Amino acid sequence: MRLRFALAVAALHAACAHAAPDATAAREVHGVADAFARPGMALAWGVLRGRTEADTMVIVRVASSAPEFAYVTADGVDPFTQQRKTLRSPVGASGGVDLEFPRAQFAEFPRTEFRFAASESGSAPSLTVFYLGVPDTTPEFPTRDALGRYLADRLARERSAGGAAK
Repeated sequence: MRLRFALAVAALHAACAHAAPDATAAREVHGVADAFARPGMALAWGVLRGRTEADTMVIVRVASSAPEFAYVTADGVDPFTQQRKTLRSPVGASGGVDLEFPRAQFAEFPRTEFRFAASESGSAPSLTVFYLGVPDTTPEFPTRDALGRYLADRLARERSAGGAAK
């Protein structure tokens, strides 16, 4: 009888270990284009050309309207060694925020993870959107004003197409 009970407990433990994650588990999505939207959040990429490659910046505009996406954090990851580098500490995204990265950093840490969370601690991200390098469709601009106009328009179009909240 004890053996049956022990086997039943072991089987139950194994079943629970392989159960599907619950609804509160973080979601991870692979971003592929220069813009991404989900209801309540959107992001768009652009490149601000500098005088040299070292001066060239990648700008990702992030905007959220849902409480679960109120803060965003960005990490660079080397996919081979799994070494991580914080690119941007948690910042509020509710009013929209531009995240700026030197384009050269994508050579060393090509995977970029944008983790969205309800709190500044970011300990339990609601959504992680990751990219492998700068998306091929990302346009380049000679001035910050031209880039800013493009990002505002691109976010509006992506929100409209993706159903993201305004």
